[in-house]
Amino acid sequence: MASRKPWFMRFATGAARATGKPATFVLAVAVVVAWALTGPLFGFSDTWQLVINTSTTIITFLMVFLIQSTQNRDSEAMHVKMDELIRALQGAHNALLDLEELDDDKLDAVRERYRKLAEKARVDIEAGGLDIGCDDIDGDSQREMGKDEGGSA
Repeated sequence: MASRKPWFMRFATGAARATGKPATFVLAVAVVVAWALTGPLFGFSDTWQLVINTSTTIITFLMVFLIQSTQNRDSEAMHVKMDELIRALQGAHNALLDLEELDDDKLDAVRERYRKLAEKARVDIEAGGLDIGCDDIDGDSQREMGKDEGGSA
C-alpha cells in the first residue's frame, strides 16, 4: 500500500507543476496587461500601483518557499540515485557517496583530484590513448575526503 504524502509536499509539488505550465505564464501576463489597461481608469493612483506591487511581492515571497521545497526534494532524490549508481558500479569510489556532506575545503580537494584526472585523460587522448579507466584514489586523496584507507569515516 502506498503511503500518503504529507499535505505540504502534495501542495508544493502541485503548485510547482501548475505554476510551471505555459498557461499559468499566459495568465500572469494577462493579469499584468489588465492591470496596466486599468491604469487610466484609476488615474494611475498610488492605490492602483500598490495593488500590483503588493500582489506580486506576496506571490513571489510564497513561491520562493514552494520552489525551494520542490528543489530540496529533487536534489535529495538525485543524491540518492547517484549514490546508488556509485555504490553499484564496479570500480567506483564509495568515498564519494556522501560528497555533498563535506566541508568546502575537502570538497575543493576532491574536485582538484578529479580535475587532475581529467587533465591526465586529455593528455592521454592527445597521445593516442583512450579516455577510459578508473584510476585509484591514492591514500592522500582518501584522507582529504575525510576517509581512511578502508573507506570509513
